[in-house]
Amino acid sequence: MSRRGGKAERASRKAAPSRVRDDHVANAMRDAASMASTDAVGRTRGKTAGPPAVTVEQLPGGRAAAPAGNASPSGLAETLLAALPHPIVVLGERDRIVSANAAAETFFSSSRAHLQRGRLEDCVAFGSPLLALVAQVRRTGQTVNEYAVELSIPKSGASHLVDLYCGPLAEHPGLLMLVLQQRNMAQMIQRQFTHRAAARSVSGMASVLAHEIKNPLSGIRGAAQLLEQGLADEDRGLTQLICAETDRICDLVDRMEVFGDERPISKEAVNVHDVLSHVRQIAENGFARALAIEEHYDPSLPRIPGNRDALVQALLNLVKNAAEAITGETTRPDTPGRLVLRTSYKPGVRLSVPGSDRRVSLPLMIEIEDDGAGIPETMLGHLFDPFVTTKPNGTGLGLALVAKIIGDHGGIIECESVPRHTVFRVLLPIQAKQR
Repeated sequence: MSRRGGKAERASRKAAPSRVRDDHVANAMRDAASMASTDAVGRTRGKTAGPPAVTVEQLPGGRAAAPAGNASPSGLAETLLAALPHPIVVLGERDRIVSANAAAETFFSSSRAHLQRGRLEDCVAFGSPLLALVAQVRRTGQTVNEYAVELSIPKSGASHLVDLYCGPLAEHPGLLMLVLQQRNMAQMIQRQFTHRAAARSVSGMASVLAHEIKNPLSGIRGAAQLLEQGLADEDRGLTQLICAETDRICDLVDRMEVFGDERPISKEAVNVHDVLSHVRQIAENGFARALAIEEHYDPSLPRIPGNRDALVQALLNLVKNAAEAITGETTRPDTPGRLVLRTSYKPGVRLSVPGSDRRVSLPLMIEIEDDGAGIPETMLGHLFDPFVTTKPNGTGLGLALVAKIIGDHGGIIECESVPRHTVFRVLLPIQAKQR
């Protein structure tokens, strides 16, 4: 054998283990792709078993997907998954991240190369339920689904409501596939239509109440004032009570009349940061004087088409609710309350306009976050309905009015809440460019 041939043979033997490992990982990814793509087809046929459909990127050492015309079955599965925007990661021993797709990079706010240098616990908050789910899969060897799980990402500070799927790859011992499917945006839009329907119901009721209740109340109040003139001092408290209660009912009806105003609002180009600064100034000199208010703004955001006074009213209501959630706690730990005002640009959210084929983009996001006790989970789905409140003396019209104002601006509002972390999120359209 020649010296050159011997070197080539030794080099080939040395490279063989690396190729075996790469082929092992590539095959695992193709299996993961096949599992997810099979589930995607099953869901279109009405099946519910298996993980949600997700995107998958090729693992190191794997081959690129073949062109559509010459694609193999595994290549077609990978191509299908590459078109779906849900995060997926493959975990190796000790939950080290072997690979992650582009959607996972966005979700965890890290590049794939950075993710592959760490473990899953480095990407989520301490004590995250995701870690317990993965540990359960390793312990039992069975797939696990978990729904509506709150995941906090330390690097971005964001919190996501997701459905989780985790399961072993049967042909590749030690590897797990983890699928995350965000659900808050679909719920946000679906609930927003419910909020608007509820507001329309209140609008009709407010019109009736304005005519059928306020007029009799005026007569009752006038009669009580006349009676008061002929009563002894010890009995005048009863007539004053009648007057006070009629005034309270009239005030409630006046507030409900706002829902019956269906006139389009006058709009102009509004800088949302000016609105938030005004709201902060009111809060710091009043109800939120004892709280630490943080601002995290994106200065590059364009103006929005809106009514400044109405937006101040809506955002001030949200900030006041957040402050009351902190200051009204009876079991709060010995730490100062924290209230955060945040703006950012979130492309990709589009809402269909009823009665037309037009879709409106809602890229401007405003978040109001507090570290209060949180909102009971049973109330989250009805939080913006009229007469729903957690306050002992609340009327339940404040958040319903906020939802109406945001709806009048063509936007949507949603709330996510767990103990010590409540976020009200508003998405609004931006000012159209003048041609």
